[in-house]
Amino acid sequence: MSAPAETKQDEVHVYQTWEAMNLKSDILKGIYALQFSTPSEIQKRAIIPIAEGKEVLAQAQSGTGKTATFCVAALQRIDPTLKAVQAIILAPTRELALQIHTVISELAKFTDIKPHACIGGTSYDETHAALTSGCQVVVGTPGRINDLISKGTLRTKDIKVFILDEADEMLSAGFTQQVFDAFTMLPKESQVVLLSATMPAEVVEVANNLMTNPVTILVKSAELTLDGIKQFFVETESDNDKFEVLTELYESMNVTQSVIFCNTRKKVEMLSEKLKENDYVVSAIYSDLSQEERDIIMKQFRQGSSRILICTDLLARGIDVQQVSLVMNFDLPKNKENYIHRIGRSGRFGRKGVAINLVTAADAAPLEELRKFYSTEIIELPEDFTEFLE
Repeated sequence: MSAPAETKQDEVHVYQTWEAMNLKSDILKGIYALQFSTPSEIQKRAIIPIAEGKEVLAQAQSGTGKTATFCVAALQRIDPTLKAVQAIILAPTRELALQIHTVISELAKFTDIKPHACIGGTSYDETHAALTSGCQVVVGTPGRINDLISKGTLRTKDIKVFILDEADEMLSAGFTQQVFDAFTMLPKESQVVLLSATMPAEVVEVANNLMTNPVTILVKSAELTLDGIKQFFVETESDNDKFEVLTELYESMNVTQSVIFCNTRKKVEMLSEKLKENDYVVSAIYSDLSQEERDIIMKQFRQGSSRILICTDLLARGIDVQQVSLVMNFDLPKNKENYIHRIGRSGRFGRKGVAINLVTAADAAPLEELRKFYSTEIIELPEDFTEFLE
């Protein structure tokens, strides 16, 4: 997880309180309305360099207050009297873009700044109306943003800041060309901000091509695991035994809501059906569902209609359901980088959580790789583990 040799951390000032950042008063009101009493470590370091117009390359994973970091900074950059798009925020998935839009809308509640989400599945007429009526912040996925720019619906002449969230995921998902296409249509003086949970070579390469002497804020590998999350494993004889272990665990604990990750749609459907047969109220979500179906399922889960959500890595990033205190990996993720995003569904910034990995003998080597990769402890689940869920 360490950064490539050519990327080094810059010395940056650390602001211990929101007041010390000298933010606009109406933005401070939004921060306190969301009950963010003190800034997180990434917020202490990255908000002001971004707000000052500096290009920033920041490594920060889900659950550390990353979204609010760039949202607060972007709002600070906006001139509310200018009724034109001044900030573009790109995210790799529709769900994450909506999550970002929710956060920045809440933070902007006491300002005259209007954000808008530009994503697939939404009405083009609605988007056109929002852009022509003077929204100043656009949050979206690369394909939709590029389409709007190329059609002239999204005008870029007043863009001050261009933010790429989850850059490692975005680039691995094949968005590199779309990101570059959008970048080439921005004013030359536009500021670029790039955030990534990990700092692989391709992220550094993109940063070098898009940015000029960025302020670099990196998290040490030993700090990448969220402090509030206790991580355990349960060894089973085979995949077939995992279901029995799963139900035994649920019978022995009182959990408000939990998320179970599987690696394939087939496994999600199988597990969902078996749990329903055992009278569990569960929801299941994967990429092959329509966007409308996914939205309904997520809404039901957020409202507490179901206590267990089973999904693939589609939801590993960017979805914050506050009541989630437990994440189970029915399968270990195929991509090591996704592990931290999965367990980050619980224990979001300032909250505690538990992650339980169901493993077989074949998972011994991958489990050890995760320990080393994140410099973290993943211990065998003790008999009396319910205290960790309190």
